[in-house]
Amino acid sequence: MKIQKTRPALVPLTFSVKEKRHYCDLAGVSMEVIAEATGQAFREKMLVTHRGVSGPAILQVSSYWQRGRPLTMDLAPDKRVMAAVIAAGTRNAAALRNAFVGILPKRFADRWVELHEPEDWTNASLEKLEKLIHAWTVVPSGSEGYEKAEVTAGGVDTDELSSRPWSAETFPVYFLSVKSWMLLATLAVSIFSGHGPPELRPGDRCELLPTEIDLPTHY
Repeated sequence: MKIQKTRPALVPLTFSVKEKRHYCDLAGVSMEVIAEATGQAFREKMLVTHRGVSGPAILQVSSYWQRGRPLTMDLAPDKRVMAAVIAAGTRNAAALRNAFVGILPKRFADRWVELHEPEDWTNASLEKLEKLIHAWTVVPSGSEGYEKAEVTAGGVDTDELSSRPWSAETFPVYFLSVKSWMLLATLAVSIFSGHGPPELRPGDRCELLPTEIDLPTHY
């Protein structure tokens, strides 16, 4: 059977040395973001940690993030931050910090302004900064590993499984491995209510879950 490479998932991500130096002294600060990796996006809270970032948005997107690939975060979903600065009579760092009030925690906003203050205060520079706020991109150095992961991504490729009765096409075995917390919940309800496993869609992938769950049952 084809096996997808396993990796930690639903796991905090770690920053590079540079990003740690810039942000990790703000550990404990959280905000709502849209976190995106490899085309999958989640709008939830992000938490700055001593090593990088965590929180619901990061844990969810970590299941799709691939090592060496960027993680992009919209720090102000549905907000137009620079409008207040552009309209202000005075354009400076203080006006920029004020624009973040009610959008970002003060400590994070102050650091963001310190690190991203524009070279000039033209409309073009402010528009460029607006785009950066909605697409802050970092390349995590990695994750906090299996020790902190809630699940393991990868495992049996579901292209190798029959959706009914969810047995292997090449071996008469059921595999209790699922893609995500939502599919896991669906599977649990289905099995424990006395029904068969749910229909799988083309392209779905399995998660190799902890041993006490990931048990083959002969068909």
